Amino acid sequence: MNLSPEDAKLFFDLMWGLQRYVNQQRGILKDIPSPEEYAKLPTEKKLKVRDALWKSPDLIDAYVEANPEALSSEEVEIVRTWRRSIKDNFFIFRHLKKYSIFIGNKDQVYGVLGLFDSLEEIVPTYALPRMVDAVLLPFKGWIVYDGLLQGYSISFGGGIRSNLNHAYMTAKQKERIITTLEPETSQTKPAIRKISKTWLPQLEEIALSASKLKGETALQNAAFTLLRASIEMAKCAENAPGDLDVLFAGERKVRKAMTRLSKVLDIEIED
Repeated sequence: MNLSPEDAKLFFDLMWGLQRYVNQQRGILKDIPSPEEYAKLPTEKKLKVRDALWKSPDLIDAYVEANPEALSSEEVEIVRTWRRSIKDNFFIFRHLKKYSIFIGNKDQVYGVLGLFDSLEEIVPTYALPRMVDAVLLPFKGWIVYDGLLQGYSISFGGGIRSNLNHAYMTAKQKERIITTLEPETSQTKPAIRKISKTWLPQLEEIALSASKLKGETALQNAAFTLLRASIEMAKCAENAPGDLDVLFAGERKVRKAMTRLSKVLDIEIED
């Protein structure tokens, strides 16, 4: 998901006006006569000014105080909230309908909107996860980025992907995906839904029956092992739906049993 065209235009009008002011104060580039002219500059030049801005966020206060672009009170407040910026290396992990998932320092998980273009167009799903240098900003109750992303051409192994998935699933399960950087607009977390019916007695009965199964072939043994692991996984989901460490441990046992079954089937095919 991305901002409406009107909001995206407003965002860039405000951002380029602010960066032009930073350039005037720091003398990074030659004098730029207007925000419109600044907007036409190539990205590599804007990056120099952008970096100077986030190294000295107090320039935001100076800008809104001077208000050289005669911003409205609402526009001034939008720019003022950018003091809450978060600059970091993030993993863009997944694109959802509502937003894209960014995972940052200490496994903080953010829901970030695109600007004119969706983030999925900029970083396609097939290229995920992707590490980027980004600045996250509040905008009208949402989280956006500052319009410039610097990517790193790094491939990631299964361990990092698993850790990212764990961070995302934990945040999702515990409703800790951060979708705003403006405390006054944050919503109270909904109560965790309680499950009224328990399937534990039935699962215990199935587990008892499964424990008595003795295979006569390697294929049967592998299939029965997978069955028992799956039943244990179902019991974990029933007993500890909020304990992701337990759930992921159960999931790993199921995956291990599935791998064993696949190997046995491969041998059956060869024979």
